[in-house]
Amino acid sequence: MSSDAIVLRAPALIDGTGAPARPATVVVEGTRIRAVDGDGPAEATTLDLAGHTLLPGLIDAHTHLGILDLETQTDGEVPAAVMAGQIFGNASRLLDSGFTTARDVGGADGGLAQAIDAGLVRGPRLFPSGPVLCQTGGHGDFGPPFHPHMHGVPGLSDASIVCDGPDEVRAAARTALRRGATQVKICVSGGALSRTDSLEDTQFTVDELRAAVEEAAARRTYVTAHAHTVGGIRNGLLAGVACFEHGTFLDEETVSAMAGAGVALVPTLAVIRVAAESWREMGIPEEMLPRFDGLEEAMNASIKLAHAAGIPIGSGSDLVGPVQQRWGLELSLKARILGPMEAILSGTATNARIIRKQDVLGTVEVGKLADLIAVRGNPLADPELFEDPANVSIVIKDGRVVKNLLH
Repeated sequence: MSSDAIVLRAPALIDGTGAPARPATVVVEGTRIRAVDGDGPAEATTLDLAGHTLLPGLIDAHTHLGILDLETQTDGEVPAAVMAGQIFGNASRLLDSGFTTARDVGGADGGLAQAIDAGLVRGPRLFPSGPVLCQTGGHGDFGPPFHPHMHGVPGLSDASIVCDGPDEVRAAARTALRRGATQVKICVSGGALSRTDSLEDTQFTVDELRAAVEEAAARRTYVTAHAHTVGGIRNGLLAGVACFEHGTFLDEETVSAMAGAGVALVPTLAVIRVAAESWREMGIPEEMLPRFDGLEEAMNASIKLAHAAGIPIGSGSDLVGPVQQRWGLELSLKARILGPMEAILSGTATNARIIRKQDVLGTVEVGKLADLIAVRGNPLADPELFEDPANVSIVIKDGRVVKNLLH
């Protein structure tokens, strides 16, 4: 074992498997976890986590690090350099909040992932979807309705590709994958942040959706779908969509079909709460606020239905804006519905399965990547601890300490 090993002595470990919290000593060497309840070398760096709980690095399965302002981002008013600075700031704050991995489902593309991987930008391990696939006039077709479709800055952030018909959908999926998408995101319903549709709309035909699924499968990956309504979800199931985001208005029949198909659900509670409190800072036009009315209550009910049916429930914040910073709120809100342990599992092991990285992420086990965080206090007793990044004293990503407040 090399002398750059790290030994973490924790009075409480929540390992992400669902096992009760317990005292543990975790040994990290290089980028991997080498031992749990083992001894490290005498020359190893030892971190005494007294008063803290050790957990796997958190995973947010629904971020939009590159969606900054729906009013100005797409019309060229904000310089690309300013956008880059805001996006890099979002990525850095997400890491400091304890999220060592994120699946970005619209906006940030492969360019940001490359910059993070190269060490040029602080941020979580990123699995980007790149531009979202949306139909003309559907959710994701941003910009004023009497102007051409708006575009971002490919290589940095591009929110969407407008496409109609199976052939255009196929080409759009190929474009997203060419830009570094690790999965394809498509919109099958209207959205809260839309100008030219209603939340209840069903979008794309089954044939269009199937084209995206086929292209993703050809690249050994999957499609996840923005979906508030059951009509869009049912079409997605027929087409082979693997994961659904939001799932706001579920019913028992649709939940049963989802469970039978083995798909996952990623609810997004944080954005609803934050939008009500900080819509100006998020860059949300005031006229869109009524679309959020009743969403939290409906999503809470849908989460309970899905959980009772055994559907894997992940965790995603869905935050947008130039200064994003409340990702941990998602776990706190979910804990009120599912309980603290289930909320933590949604943001660790379950999300790792959803993004198809369960072999290396999501739990504290020997051989997995050394992504670990130490949270001051006991999040099982007080899940609101996740809401404040100051409570995250240690962040280790790929075996490197990237945040340390213990000093």
